[in-house]
This record gives sequence, C-alpha cells and structure tokens, in this order.
Amino acid sequence: MTGAVAGETRQADLPSSPADGPGSLAPRRSELLRRGTRVLGKVLVPWAVTRVVVLGTLALAHLIVTRTHPSAPGVAFRVHQGLLGWDAGWYQSIAGMGYGPLGHQSLRFFPLFPLAGRGLALLPGVHDGAALLLIANLASLVGTALLFVLVRRELGDEGVAGRSVWLLSLAPAAFTFVMGYAEGLLLVCTTACFLALRPARGRRPAWWWAAGFGVAAALTRPLGVLLVLPAAVEAVRAWGATPGRRRVAVAAAVLGPLGGLLIFLGWAQVAVGDFFEPLRVQTQGRHHGGLSDPFRTLVDDARGVLHHHFGTALHVPWVVVVLALLVVCWRRLPAAYGAFATGTVLMALAGTNLDSFERYALSAFPLVVGAATLIGRREVERPVLVLAGTLLAGYALLSFLNLSVP
Repeated sequence: MTGAVAGETRQADLPSSPADGPGSLAPRRSELLRRGTRVLGKVLVPWAVTRVVVLGTLALAHLIVTRTHPSAPGVAFRVHQGLLGWDAGWYQSIAGMGYGPLGHQSLRFFPLFPLAGRGLALLPGVHDGAALLLIANLASLVGTALLFVLVRRELGDEGVAGRSVWLLSLAPAAFTFVMGYAEGLLLVCTTACFLALRPARGRRPAWWWAAGFGVAAALTRPLGVLLVLPAAVEAVRAWGATPGRRRVAVAAAVLGPLGGLLIFLGWAQVAVGDFFEPLRVQTQGRHHGGLSDPFRTLVDDARGVLHHHFGTALHVPWVVVVLALLVVCWRRLPAAYGAFATGTVLMALAGTNLDSFERYALSAFPLVVGAATLIGRREVERPVLVLAGTLLAGYALLSFLNLSVP
C-alpha cells in the first residue's frame, strides 16, 4: 500500500509551492476549501449516524425508566443526566466553578476541555453544559476528518480511510464522543500531531506544530502524554538528517507532551501544594487504580460473572480483541502508530480495574485503522459495521442506565 498509489496520494496532499507567487493565493485557498468540503462529506454521515444511535438510545433509556420505575439506586438520576452524566458532570462543574470548590477529586480531570467550555460559555445564552457538548461533538467531527486525511495520506487507500472513520464512529465506546467528554478534543490533538510528525511525501515534519499539539493533548487527557512515543520514533528516524538548528524543534516535538503534563502538575503544586496530586487521585482504587498485574486483573474481572458482576466481565473479550489489533498495528502500520497504540493499551491495562477500558482503547486510534485493513471485502465490512453499531447502542444503554462505567 505504500507504493506508487501512496506516493501519488501524498503528493496530492501537498499545497501549491510558494514559488507560484502571490497571485496563486486565491486558487490555493479555493483548492483547500474544496478538499476540506470533500473530506467532511466523507465523515459527516458516520458522525451523524453515531448521534442518531446515541440519542435514540438515550430516549429508550428514558422510556424504560418511565415505564418500569427501577428501584436500583442512581438509575433515574443517571438517565436524567443524559449526555452530561458520569465524567461529563465533573467537566461541567469544573467549567462552571473551577477546581477549588470541587475538592481534590476534580484534579483527575485535566484542564483544557473544561477551560474551553468555560470560554465558550461566556457567550450570551450559552450554558456550561451546552458549551461542553458543542465542543465535544464538533471536536469529534474535526478529529474524524483528520483521521480520514491521515489514513489516506499514510496508506494511499481511501477505502481504508473510510472504513477507519466508520469503525471509529461505531465503536462501542464511541457514545462518549457524543457526551460531554474530552475524547473528541483528544482525538483532534493526537491525529493532528501525527499529521505534523508524518507529513506528505516530499515535505519535512512540522516539528513545532507537533510540539504544540502534544502539549494540548497532555493538557486534555493523561493519555495525551503518550504522544511522546510516536514523536520519539520519528525523531530517531529524522535526527541524523536534521541540521543542528532544526534539532531544537525535533526535541520540542518529543518533549511537548511531557511539557503539557508538567504545566498541569506545576499548577497543582501552586493551587493545592502537591505536585503529584492529579496523578495520585487518578490512581486511587475507586478510579483507574495504581499499577497492578494485568493478568490478575483480567482473571478477577472474568470471575465477576460468578458473582453476577457482568459489567466487569464485559471488558475481558475486548482486551483480547484489542491485543489482537495491536499485533495488526505493528505488522501493517509504521512504528510510530504501533508505539502510540501500545503505550495507550498498556496504560489502560495497568490499573487495578478495567473500568472504561474500551474508552481508553478507543483513544488509540491506530487500532481502528488496523481493524479497517482487515475488513476490505464488502461481505465482511457490512456485518462488522452492523455489529459495531448494535454494540454501540447496547453499551450506551448500559451506561445511561447506570449499569456500566463509560
């Protein structure tokens, strides 16, 4: 896939040369607009389908609660929260009040997403929750479009790019892209960073842009710091051929994600007097938990079926699927993709529980690209997408009914 077709696609991604002169500025803008519109046309349908499925599932959850009046604690409350339930409620509170009134537990939510919501909510008539939902959904649209461009450029295959978009949109955890979660903004940062690190053929990496997106990703979610891995892979490849002056930019791309993390931890030191408090809260047992043996965690979650804890057991088959896709990533995609996906999966497996495993794994977007390379035949693609959409609705319903942690 990386032969002549890929070369032609990468060349097509290139803007016109600056040597074309000032008079060519308008045609270049027109061409960029045309390409952007075409890409949006490719991703708008799967993006919209996801929202139809999730909103329809939320309506079903409301109907179930209205008709059955469940006695289980928290069900009616969770359904009432809707798209601002679970972690989205924390983001909404941070956007509205800041971290101070919410206590140390709020520090496990990194600041860029709620800050963006707070800024948008300054507009007249825009509520904190509406601002977060708008940002989350628009960011997921932009991130999905960037994924399409990245895969098409990387593999030279528009079919794989389209399937990647559909798989990302219909993955079981993709309902969090519709909720007030930071995953959409993280997707923008990670795909944009990869586009900067691995440009079109004949172009140099945009190291400073990669550094900026790395900082933004690490300020959005803890997983964003893992962009240091693909940046390091690309830096090693380019170091020998990079002039001394430009090596500063290469180093910045590698250190950018770490810089974003240090910014937030430094703020925590000033605000609460503890540099590591955000990480300490995140690794508490009732959240992701501290480092543990992933095999023991898998066995414990599988045994949950014996004690009627089916929610925990649901994670086990997905761990198997994700590990298989990780092998596919290393075999079919460049090393930078495998490194990022591996780091993300290991972090997802490292805790004392597997809550939110599917959502963490979805942040490793190379996994869906690897899956897209496996379902090229139409007789395989259609059943897989139908199954994915069904599971998306099922997992969303379990989450809305307070039966599964998204």
